[in-house]
Amino acid sequence: MRGKLSVGDALGEVFDLYRQHAGVLLPLAFWLFLAVAIVEGVIGPSVGAFLVGMVLTLLVGTLYQGVVVNLVGGVHAGSREFSIRGLLDTALPYLPRLIAAGILASAAMAVGFVLLIVPGLYLATIWAVLAPAIVIEDCGVFGSFGRSRELVRGNGWPVLGAIAVAFVIAAAVGLILLEIVQAVAGGPLLEIVFGAIAATVTAPIAALVASVLYYRLLVIERVAEPPPPSAPPPSVVE
Repeated sequence: MRGKLSVGDALGEVFDLYRQHAGVLLPLAFWLFLAVAIVEGVIGPSVGAFLVGMVLTLLVGTLYQGVVVNLVGGVHAGSREFSIRGLLDTALPYLPRLIAAGILASAAMAVGFVLLIVPGLYLATIWAVLAPAIVIEDCGVFGSFGRSRELVRGNGWPVLGAIAVAFVIAAAVGLILLEIVQAVAGGPLLEIVFGAIAATVTAPIAALVASVLYYRLLVIERVAEPPPPSAPPPSVVE
């Protein structure tokens, strides 16, 4: 029987990692999402800008997820110092697979939420650790879906709980920053900068949740595995 994931402990680790490694997480997120905000601002409000923004956000968010997975993996391996360049170099080889898996998962979950909310939540839960499965275990695009589901099995409700709480926290922070932007009303340039800041503050939360959940589910899986069969005792020759 598998052990149970603790939502409180998982989220506690998420925010501990956020605090300890903000010096890497925040600058990288800012420059990545600033580029997205600039492109959206240059194109202007239109359907085309919305679609371009969605694609760029997916690409940047996927790369950022890969970087954070490597950071958390390094922490679990005993590292304490990280460089943005080193993390990017390590994540880039996995980017095509991360993007492909992200597109497939996003499309399926979008359909699930449109048709009925429950299927979307179910898919978001069983595919919660796609990126770590690709980066840490070198899974293929389709293999990562099966691996994520295998790890989440038996802990669906705690995984969903951790995702939901993290989403609410990130959404609340984003809304507060949006209110600040609207109150300041300093023109398009300021809106671009504040948009990037909002993404910078919230992006590490979702990325860290996926990585922390992966390692905690991995420990639970290993504990649940039956021990290897012991060798039979040697026969006694009389």
